[in-house]
Amino acid sequence: MELIDDDGNLFGRVNVIDALVVLLIAAVVVAGAAFVLTDDPAPEPETDITYATLDVGTVSPYVVDAISEGDTYSPEDSSNLRITDVHLTPQDDRTRVLLRVALEGERNDQDSLVYAGAPPRLGRTLDVSTDRYQINGQIRDVGDSDALATEQQRVLLSSQIDAGTAQAVTPGDEIRLSDRTVARIENVTTYATNRSTQRQLLVEATLTAHHQQDHLRFGDTTLRRGQTVMLPASDYTLAAQIEQVGGDIDIDATTTRTVTLRMEEIREDFANVIEPGMVERTGDTTVARVTDVETEPSLIIATGDDGSVNVVDHPVNRDVTITAELQLRETPSGLAFKGDQIRQGSTVTLDLGTATVEATVVAVER
Repeated sequence: MELIDDDGNLFGRVNVIDALVVLLIAAVVVAGAAFVLTDDPAPEPETDITYATLDVGTVSPYVVDAISEGDTYSPEDSSNLRITDVHLTPQDDRTRVLLRVALEGERNDQDSLVYAGAPPRLGRTLDVSTDRYQINGQIRDVGDSDALATEQQRVLLSSQIDAGTAQAVTPGDEIRLSDRTVARIENVTTYATNRSTQRQLLVEATLTAHHQQDHLRFGDTTLRRGQTVMLPASDYTLAAQIEQVGGDIDIDATTTRTVTLRMEEIREDFANVIEPGMVERTGDTTVARVTDVETEPSLIIATGDDGSVNVVDHPVNRDVTITAELQLRETPSGLAFKGDQIRQGSTVTLDLGTATVEATVVAVER
């Protein structure tokens, strides 16, 4: 059989021109398939995650109740935020909120993570918007941990408050915000003051504090002596001054010292009420005991017309020197009586039952 016959058919069956067209189409298809199969797809953008601390500031309680770990927010397709930790502290009548968040974004040419159009720099403000709340906060820290750096810190607090509130402050009381315990009252000692309606409290408490810029803070308060913290319990609010942070805090650890006190220019009838053996008690504990009393007339110094000086006894006023054994506490700044520093020249108040004495410290036994 001839390869191509007189009619131009290949093997007497297929027209040569038709066969060439079929081969050309097949070649184009094969070439296109090879191009498609060998062309590399565009690479997916590289993403990464970093963690940041957001200081949201103070917000209303109903907003605080809605915030929880696991909440998410996506400001754009390539950026995602997820709350990984929540820290609450009281501040005035509101709640201060700190959040730890995971930030997911693409890497730029400088190999920096980009979240919502910019790197997560310190001080930058980020929004968190969900179907339940909308808040924003400033970035205070960026790092690798998904948890906030918190610490249980024991502190000694002092506060002068009304007698009714003082009675309500009880060991075991918890300060709770949005079902989270942020502080706990461990121990309480109550003292009388020179006002019958006021009490001096010493409170040992544990605070859930957080680390920020090398400082330990409770809300916006740096934990150091002299600062004031607010503890809103369910039936009272305690505003107290920090007397000691950390260390060996034992509210019951005291030392007894002999202290010399003096009152001048007091009425004779009042001076005669003060006697050795009188005591001040807090519960079953004696915090002060009078061991000696010396009374002498106050002096009247008069200058005559000729310039002479006459010194005579006052007919009714008396100067009283009291020796007492006081229960004192050792503090980092010195000895304290009922929460107040005691030193020469300071004033102390003794509630002796039938008399309340306010006297100046002359000397403290070493």
